[in-house]
Amino acid sequence: MTEPRDFRPTVFLPKTDFPMKAGLPQKEPVILSRWQDEGIYRKLREARAGREKFILHDGPPYANGDMHIGHALNHILKDMVCRTQTLLGKDAPYVPGWDCHGLPIEWKVEEEYRKKKKNKDEVPPREFRAECRAYAQKWVDVQREQLKRLGINGDWDNPYLTMDSQAEGTIVRELLKFAESGQLYRGAKPVMWSPVEKTALAEAEVEYEDIVSTQIDVAFEIVESPIAELVGAYAVIWTTTPWTIPVNQALAYGPEVEYTLFMQTDGPLGSCSFLVASDLQDEFKRRTGVGFEQSNFNPRTYQFKGSDLAGTICRHPMHALGGFFAKPRPMLPGDFVTTDSGTGLVHMAPDHGEDDFALCKAYGIEPVFAVQGDGKYREDWGWLGGQGSVINPKFNAPDGPICSDLREAGGLLAASADYKHSYPHSWRSKAKVIYRCTPQWFVPMDREAEGGTLREKATKAIADTRFVPEKGRNRIGAMVEGRPDWVLSRQRAWGVPITLFVDRKTGQYLNDPEVNARIVAAVMAGGVDAWDEEHAQEYLGDKYKLEDYERVTDILDVWFDSGSTHAFVLESGRWPDLQWPANLYLEGSDQHRGWFQSSLLESCATRGRAPYDAVLTHGFTMDQKGMKMSKSLGNTISPIDLMRDYGADILRLWALSVDFTEDHRIGKEILQGVADQYRKLRNTYRYLLGALEGFTEDERLPVAEMPELEQYMLGLLGKLDATLRQAVEDFDYNTYVRALTDFCNEDLSAFFFDIRKDSLYCDAPSDAKRRAYRIVLDTLFHALVRYGAPVLVFTAEEVWQSRYPGSDSVHLLEWPDVPAVTVDEARWTELRALRQTVNEAIEPLRREKALGSSLEAEVVGVSYNSETAAILGSVDFAELTIVSRFKVVEGQPEAMSLETVAETRGLHPVKFEIGRSTDHKCGRCWRLLPEVTEDGALCARCEDVVAEIDAGAAA
Repeated sequence: MTEPRDFRPTVFLPKTDFPMKAGLPQKEPVILSRWQDEGIYRKLREARAGREKFILHDGPPYANGDMHIGHALNHILKDMVCRTQTLLGKDAPYVPGWDCHGLPIEWKVEEEYRKKKKNKDEVPPREFRAECRAYAQKWVDVQREQLKRLGINGDWDNPYLTMDSQAEGTIVRELLKFAESGQLYRGAKPVMWSPVEKTALAEAEVEYEDIVSTQIDVAFEIVESPIAELVGAYAVIWTTTPWTIPVNQALAYGPEVEYTLFMQTDGPLGSCSFLVASDLQDEFKRRTGVGFEQSNFNPRTYQFKGSDLAGTICRHPMHALGGFFAKPRPMLPGDFVTTDSGTGLVHMAPDHGEDDFALCKAYGIEPVFAVQGDGKYREDWGWLGGQGSVINPKFNAPDGPICSDLREAGGLLAASADYKHSYPHSWRSKAKVIYRCTPQWFVPMDREAEGGTLREKATKAIADTRFVPEKGRNRIGAMVEGRPDWVLSRQRAWGVPITLFVDRKTGQYLNDPEVNARIVAAVMAGGVDAWDEEHAQEYLGDKYKLEDYERVTDILDVWFDSGSTHAFVLESGRWPDLQWPANLYLEGSDQHRGWFQSSLLESCATRGRAPYDAVLTHGFTMDQKGMKMSKSLGNTISPIDLMRDYGADILRLWALSVDFTEDHRIGKEILQGVADQYRKLRNTYRYLLGALEGFTEDERLPVAEMPELEQYMLGLLGKLDATLRQAVEDFDYNTYVRALTDFCNEDLSAFFFDIRKDSLYCDAPSDAKRRAYRIVLDTLFHALVRYGAPVLVFTAEEVWQSRYPGSDSVHLLEWPDVPAVTVDEARWTELRALRQTVNEAIEPLRREKALGSSLEAEVVGVSYNSETAAILGSVDFAELTIVSRFKVVEGQPEAMSLETVAETRGLHPVKFEIGRSTDHKCGRCWRLLPEVTEDGALCARCEDVVAEIDAGAAA
C-alpha cells in the first residue's frame, strides 16, 4: 500500500531568522555600538537639515550619582518627543546637559573631606573648586553612558555643562543684564537658611517632613496701654520655635480678632491677668492649667477687639538682662494673625519670619542678626551668646537653656515637647532649616520696569504658554502670583560668582557696561576662577580704584544657572542645530517651582517672554503598591538593573505605556505585564518578516483590485495613522502605545492574520488574493516598524536590519505614507461582532472534542430580517469565521446533527447553528469540502498549486 504523500513541504509557511526570544540585554549594546560607530545622530541632522525645527531643551539633572528611575522616565519621554517629531520629518535635535554647580556636589566633596578629617575652609578655593569640578565630571561621564544605554539619541559627544567656562560666562552676562536694567538689589530679608550647609536655600531645595517640637506659652508683661485694665496684665504668645524668643522685638495682634482678659488667682506668676484671643482661651487653659476666676471680672468690660490694643507696650520676659532685652516690645496690628491655634497673639522676630520682617519694618524695627550662619547666637549676644545650634531639639527642649531661663524669669507658662507638625528640611543634608535674615541679593518681583513688573511679565507668559497637562498652568501661575522676591545669592564656594563691585560709601553696585564686558570676557575665557581679588583692578580699569569697592564673594543660586541655560544652549551658536525659543520644556511636576519657573523669570526679565512655547510635565514613579520610593524602605528600583535583566526596550515600553502625566507605578508584576506586551509586538514583527519572505515588487496590485478585507485593513491602518499623529501632537504617548499594541493584537493577530493564513499558506504565489495580502503586509511592515521605532528603538532596528541587512538605520526613516482607503467601518464592525459570536460558540465544542478545529464546523446563520441576511451574505463569511461552510437563511433554522445556538450581541438579530461537517478533509489545507473525495486527498485549489510546484521542481 502506497504511503499518503506528505504535503507539508508544499505549504508556504512563514520563514524568518528573526528570533522570538529577544535577548535584549545582549543585543542592545551591540546595536548601540553600531549606532555610535555610524554616527547616527549626526547622520540624522544631515538628513533633516533645512527642515522645520522642533527644539526640546533638556533640563539639566545634577551630576551627582547614578541614574535613577526618574532620570530614566524623564529621558525616555524626551527621546520619544524628539524621535516622533523627527519621524514626522522635522529637524528635532537633542542636546543633553548637566547642572554641575551648587550644594549637591559641594556637599559630596565636603563629605569626603570629613571622612579624611580635612577642613574645607583650610583648602584654597581654587583647589576646592577643582575637586568639585572633577567630581561633577565623573558623574557626567557615568550618567552619560547610562542614558545612552537607554537608547536616547542625542549629541552625547558635545553636551552642555553649566561648569563650562562659556556657560559660566553666559550666566554672568545674564546676571549683569539684571544689574544693568535695575532688576537687582541687595537687601536683608529672612530667607530659608541651612545651618548645616551654612547657606541660603531656594524653595525648590527644601522638602517638608513631620517632626515633634517643643511648644511653649510665654507671658509678656504689659507696661503701657490706652486701656488701663491691661497695664500689669500679661499678653501671652505661643510658639513652636523657642529659639526665636531671644530675638523677639514685638507682638502682633489681629485687628478683627476678639480678645479676653481673665484672671488666675494662684499660679506660677501669682494672682495675675492674661490676655488671649477669646476663641482660644479654652485651648490656652488646657495647655497651661490656668484657672478662670470670674468673680472679679466682667466679661463685657474685659473683652476687646484687637484694634483697641493699638499703642499697647510690653516688655520681654528677660528684660532684666538690660540692653536689647530692656527695650519696649510694641503690640502691632497683623492681618496674618488668626485664631487657628495658639493664643491669637504672635511674637515677632523680624530676623526669622517673613510676616515678622514685613510688619516690623513697617514700624521701623530692624533685624539684629543675632543668629550666625552655623545656627548659633553671636558670641556677644546678651542672652545665650555663642550657644545653639538653634535647630538642636535639646536646645529647645522644655528643660533646655531657653525654657529654663524663661521659667526662672517667670515668663514661661507652659512647655511640652509633643507638638507634631510639618517642618522644612534641606533635601540634601536632610537637616532642619530656619528662616534667617541676612544680607542677600534679590530680583524684585514687583518693581516697575519697561513692559511691567517681573510678576506681570511672567503671568502673561504663563497665559501664552501651552501646558500639558493643562493643570500645570494653574500650578505655576499660583506659585508666581504668591512668590516673594527671588533670592539669588548663596554663601558657598562652588558656583558662578555674583560678579559685582559695591561702592563702600553708597552701598550701590557699580553699573558700568565696560567693566561688565571685561568681567564677562574673563569668565568666558577662564571660568569662575577668574573672579578673584588678583584680577579685580583689571576689571575696574583706570576709572575706578579697588579700595573704593567691595568685591562680592557670594555665588549665584543654581536655579539661576539652570534658568539661564536657554541663553548659552539655544542662543550661543555652539549648537547651530538649535534655536530660541524652545518648542518644549519637559520635566517632572516639581519643576513648576524649580527649572520651569527660574527659566521663566530669567527669560521674562531679560527677553520679555518665556524661553519655551510649551511645557510638558510628568508625575513621579511610585513602587508597585503606590508608595514613594525610598532607600530606607528598600523599595527603590534601579533602571540599570532593569536594563540588565529585561533590556532597555522593556523599560521604554513601560515608560511610554503609563499615564506619565500623573504619579504612576513600577514593580516586578507590572514589568512582567509589559514584557508580555512586548512579546506580542515582537511576534507581530516576526510574523510580518516571515510572511513577507521573498516578497518582490512584482506582486503589487492596485488597491482597487484587492479583496474587500485587504481594503478594510488599509482603512484601519489609516485610522491608526491618524490616531498616532494626534497622539504625537498631544504628547499623549500612553494613547500612542495603546493604539499601536491594540492594532497589532486585535486587528492583526486575532483577526487579519488569522483569517488570511489559509491564503498565505496554501494559495499559489500568483493568486491575486495572496498577492493582495502580501502587499498589505508589506504596507503594514513599513508603517509599523516606523510607528514602533520611537518606542522600541533597538527592536525596530533589529526588525529593519533583519529584512534589509546592511541598510541605513530605521531611525533615518520618516513617517509612512499610508494609502487613503474609505471603507464602511460600521458594516465591518458588525461583521466582526458576528464573527466573534461564531468563534465563541465554536470554542466550547472544541473543548468538548466535538470539533477538532473551526475548519470542521458548518454554520447556518438564521436571520430574522433581510438586512441581516444581506450583511452576512455580502462577504465570504465562511472565510471570515474560518469554518468549512456557511449558509444564511431567513426564518426557522435547519436541523443539524450537532447543534449550538448562539445569540448575537450585535446590532442585527441572528442566531447561529453550528454542526460538524460530513465532508472529507483536504490533505494540504485541512479544509473540509464537498470536492474532496477522501480524507487526505486534495481540494481543487491545492491540486493546482501542488501541480505547479511539482512542475517547477521537475523543470
